[in-house]
Amino acid sequence: MADDAHIAAAAPALGTQRSDPVALRHLRRRLWGAEGAPWLHREVARRMAERLPVIKMQPTTVVDWWATLGGSADALAAAYPSARRVVVRPDDVAATRSDARGVPRPAWWSPGRWRGAARPQDADSVAEAQLAEGAGELLWANMTLHFAADPLATMRQWRRMLAVDGFLMFSTLGPGSLGRLRDLYRAHGWSAPHAPFVDMHDLGDMLIEAGFADPVMDQETLTLTWADGEALLAELRTLGGNADTARYRGLRTPRWRRELVGALARDAGADDRIALDLEVVYGHAFRPPPRARVAAETTLPVQDLRAMMRAGRRR
Repeated sequence: MADDAHIAAAAPALGTQRSDPVALRHLRRRLWGAEGAPWLHREVARRMAERLPVIKMQPTTVVDWWATLGGSADALAAAYPSARRVVVRPDDVAATRSDARGVPRPAWWSPGRWRGAARPQDADSVAEAQLAEGAGELLWANMTLHFAADPLATMRQWRRMLAVDGFLMFSTLGPGSLGRLRDLYRAHGWSAPHAPFVDMHDLGDMLIEAGFADPVMDQETLTLTWADGEALLAELRTLGGNADTARYRGLRTPRWRRELVGALARDAGADDRIALDLEVVYGHAFRPPPRARVAAETTLPVQDLRAMMRAGRRR
């Protein structure tokens, strides 16, 4: 894919769409087939796990959304050693199976299976469409939302998969990411290097729209540096690709790449290192008990009535 050295992004806000769903699907498949999650994702998982002590609930089942991309197995095992972890994979990478840690294993027809014996498939690894409603008390989604073509629809899936009073923890990239790279592309008259990221406040609005309660949003900025442009591009490729609908559609030439690497070198700081900022957005929210609409005659599903009764007893 053209410009796939640059990171993928999600739609910018409610009612808009700047990410190509087909491009995002290719990115998910490529990254899912990698040997492991990017180091940045594992670092963000560690930082997000440091926020878990503020939540008093001790989940018995943790739903690890798109686990291979998130790289959170160690962080979740340390936080909840006795919890059952359900590894969820995207429906469009169902042919690539994962082990208990969320590490991908090749399908039966893959040459990768010929090179060594495969471990038994983890019984708790499922495609997202196979996961039952209310499957866990914690849904954990680390650094995956910017790979979703429709963030609001994804949040609605998260709510469905959470038990009543269960909580969501997620992280994603925000619009403060890769600003210097966008400036460089703009200065050279090139199309955008990535699709827009969703603002933290818009994500909070989406959580409310999706049916979550008490959303809390936070962010931090990480500054990464590289010795040269080639190292930077290699690193960004491990994090995603350009899924912007207005991206350059042809194949870039070696000459263009040399020009890009040279422009990155000229943008280096006094220490001769190239720096880029990444804004990491964190969010958590709860799935509230269902509420009955007041009417002359009200009909409720039995499971909703039971959930409302349990919530009333807890209060």
